[in-house]
Amino acid sequence: MIVDTHCHASLAWFEPVEGLIDQMDRNSVQYAVLVQIRGQYNNDYQFQCVERFPDRLVPVVAVDPYPDGSDRRLEQLKQRGARGIRLWASWLDDAGLRLWRAAEALGLPVSCNGSAAEFASDEFAALVQSLPKLPIVIEHFGASTNRDREGVLDDTREKVLALSRFPNTYMKIHGLGEFAKRAMPVKEPFPFEQPIPPRLREAYDAFGANRMMWGSNYPPVSGLEGYHNSLRFPLEQFADLAEQERALIFGETAARVYGIA
Repeated sequence: MIVDTHCHASLAWFEPVEGLIDQMDRNSVQYAVLVQIRGQYNNDYQFQCVERFPDRLVPVVAVDPYPDGSDRRLEQLKQRGARGIRLWASWLDDAGLRLWRAAEALGLPVSCNGSAAEFASDEFAALVQSLPKLPIVIEHFGASTNRDREGVLDDTREKVLALSRFPNTYMKIHGLGEFAKRAMPVKEPFPFEQPIPPRLREAYDAFGANRMMWGSNYPPVSGLEGYHNSLRFPLEQFADLAEQERALIFGETAARVYGIA
């Protein structure tokens, strides 16, 4: 079973859901987690997609933290079928903390976005420690790969990886295009300059297979190596792992966190 834990679908930005389903079918991906796009708090399309493809998709919603009653709104979205909420590592004021605490109380895992500096901060670590029952899935390698070409984030990257000391944290890994430089001219069958930075292995060494999950970042990944390669190359990078560990990274960990049968 393969679960894609980081996909977007929207009629206002990126692409509608049909393109995602096509990519899933082409690549033998059984389930996908629809993660709400940045700045969108109307989750109606998320639920429409799930209603159309109930055996393929689960929704991770977003809630505006600032209007009164955001915690009650999240409860209503859970009753509607939400399997998680997307929050930002910077949401540490009273309004943001209200949603973090509501997620823990409701048993909804958090898919968390933010900058590397935010993930590496003492304030974020204190938040994670204060919510021990809340699964927190760190997106995009904790944004700690974004400046690999300049090589200036080594200390910050170590702090992001050190969040693995909290047993309720998970690392979401993505395709090599998020951190490896494209070869020019393009080389086949491996289109990246070598050696590639060891970011996948660093995540594995820190979090272990039982707290890692793969996500394509579709459709933005179409502007990088593409959906198929975003799955193929990480599978190849972990070819030396035991089959059970690969099964965890590419499906079973996500299934456990998001309640996928």
